[in-house]
Amino acid sequence: MLNRVILIGRLTRDPELRYTPAGVAVTQFTLAVDRPFTNAGSKEREADFINIVTWRQLAETCANYLRKGRLTAVEGRIQVRNYDNNEGKRVYVTEVIADNVRFLESSNGANREDGGGSNANANYGASSGNRGGGSRGQQDPFIDDGKPIDISDDDLPF
Repeated sequence: MLNRVILIGRLTRDPELRYTPAGVAVTQFTLAVDRPFTNAGSKEREADFINIVTWRQLAETCANYLRKGRLTAVEGRIQVRNYDNNEGKRVYVTEVIADNVRFLESSNGANREDGGGSNANANYGASSGNRGGGSRGQQDPFIDDGKPIDISDDDLPF
């Protein structure tokens, strides 16, 4: 079975950072994701507003660096939960539990009118790391640093 979702959109408001009674950080925000078609009547593009939840270090990173309007990529899983409200009615909530969040534009790149534009390859990313709660290394082993690669002919498969 597979439950994975990848979204790219803009935050509709600043993330809300809270802590559980056990001291675990949790952040909630809403991502506006454009639909791939326009409304036939008004020729305007519609959007879906998707609730996102992040936990632990990823939650604190999102709260510190994400702001309303920022272009963001989210990877995670869909979760549906329910509860009984004050009137005794059952309420269902669908949300994405994110385990990887990428900041697709720098904080000073948000002013696109000035020619700033966004940098989709920016290194402004965060993830929750492995499932055990650790964190990924900060160094990308496949990054091109401009130096020649030293590989002997014996190591090549051809």
